[in-house]
Amino acid sequence: MYDDEVKKLQEIIDDSRNIVFFGGAGVSTESNIPDFRSADGLYQQNYKYSPEQIVSHSFFVQNTLGFYEFYKEKMMFLDAKPNPAHLKLAELEKAGKLSAVITQNIDGLHQAAGSKNVLELHGSILRNYCQRCGHFYDAEYVKNSEGIPKCSCGGVVKPDVVLYEEGLDSQVIQRSIQAIGSADTLIIGGTSLVVYPAASFIDYFRGKHLVVINKSATAREVGAELTIAAPIGEVLGQIYVG
Repeated sequence: MYDDEVKKLQEIIDDSRNIVFFGGAGVSTESNIPDFRSADGLYQQNYKYSPEQIVSHSFFVQNTLGFYEFYKEKMMFLDAKPNPAHLKLAELEKAGKLSAVITQNIDGLHQAAGSKNVLELHGSILRNYCQRCGHFYDAEYVKNSEGIPKCSCGGVVKPDVVLYEEGLDSQVIQRSIQAIGSADTLIIGGTSLVVYPAASFIDYFRGKHLVVINKSATAREVGAELTIAAPIGEVLGQIYVG
């Protein structure tokens, strides 16, 4: 299954010296973390408010308890383990083939797999800060807190996650664009390319090989040399890193 496509991908990786990976929620669905937009995603489930509303800055401010009820249950999967996609990307980095992972995910699984240069466009559930004093709290503290997680100073703890209506970190944007602009191969995986501004970053790619690995069609044509419509863990798991 996908034998010809995987063979072509292997040839591209063998020919590459500076791979950058740009990934989204589909990278983590094989670790049993639901995405937002697929048939089984959060957007297809019935809530009083839409997931897009709930994970917005204004909702967090106006209905902090409602935000955390959804966030803890539907976005914090602390028992999730890296899948073959995460592990292969870490292996490619260790071999000196891959220079950066740019992710829209907030689950920390790339780092758990061993990747070092991970640019988190939308932050991470693993980092949480008191809005009053700035004290750091880990994900377990937030997950296990009753109701709204509070700091010892009484302030509300907020996850270091970019909510709707909030801007991306300018340094992460700059580093991501630089990485993509200097890559000879860009692999786009597990993303429908509908979330902006992140999806626009691929316009900075000027390299040799452009690959898309995604179960469904992406929202925009990117002129990929190779497109593989399959689960990314299944595909990358077959790649040999020499």
